[in-house]
Amino acid sequence: MWSVWLLPLVLGGLALFAASLSAVVTRAEPGVAAVSAPLRDTVRLLLRQRHRVPRADTVLLRLGICGVPVAALLAATVVPVGGHVVADLAVGVVWFNAVEVLAWVLVWLVGWGSNSAYALVGGYRYLAQALAYELPLMFALTAPPLAAGTLRVGAIEQAQEPLWFVVWLPVAFVAYVVGIAGVTFWGPLSTPAGADLAGGVFAELSGVDELLLRAGRYLMLAAGAAFAVPMFLGGGHGPFLPAWAWWLVKTLAVIGLLVWLRRWPAVRPERLVTWGWLVLLPLVLLQVLVAGVVVVARGQGQ
Repeated sequence: MWSVWLLPLVLGGLALFAASLSAVVTRAEPGVAAVSAPLRDTVRLLLRQRHRVPRADTVLLRLGICGVPVAALLAATVVPVGGHVVADLAVGVVWFNAVEVLAWVLVWLVGWGSNSAYALVGGYRYLAQALAYELPLMFALTAPPLAAGTLRVGAIEQAQEPLWFVVWLPVAFVAYVVGIAGVTFWGPLSTPAGADLAGGVFAELSGVDELLLRAGRYLMLAAGAAFAVPMFLGGGHGPFLPAWAWWLVKTLAVIGLLVWLRRWPAVRPERLVTWGWLVLLPLVLLQVLVAGVVVVARGQGQ
């Protein structure tokens, strides 16, 4: 039961680390000032009044804004940390993928409910680029369960004790990282919040509304990084340190990788779809085929 209360604190701490690291990477400020930037931004947004747009659909707007951080927490419930997990589901991988797809609806609701052309185009851009990364992401998420013979995240982690899946499933890991960047409209996939749209889905948000959506974005980024550890990086397996410490080190490393992607220029959605369907998807399918061949070969060897 204690994990239920600890999960929001841990995920919030990871999100704060991601926001601080992002400020260090993107802002021309001294190190200490950049690290404290998320806290200063939080205070600034809490003191700012909400921006009200005439005839905005307030119910759908609030549902989308509040739903993103909730979705991040739900996604993290299946992540094992040092042998502890909030929800040890037999279909944990399916649960994570389902919650991640829920983010499509929530971000689009923010764009629709704002009653703003810029926000609406940002929401549709989010759906458009999801067509590029979602299929590769879904197939990438099938590779570790296929290799481990289970959809339970904890069992997938245990199956990597001799060798991490990232070593022989690298394409699936790359596709997963790209997918998480897409879910959080991050780095090269940040066009839903592009400057050419005056902030896109953020265009009409201010005050607490903007704070919640930005926090949800970082929480989802942290949840995606945390989920990558038991799926591809061996979970808590490692020498000398306890399992929870290895999980933390690996999660921070994945967050660092994702934050580094923010330095990349944004890719137009139509080009992203072409690249995703013609390059990434065939490579991921080939990776799944490799995983299947290895599993069959192991079975015959036994």
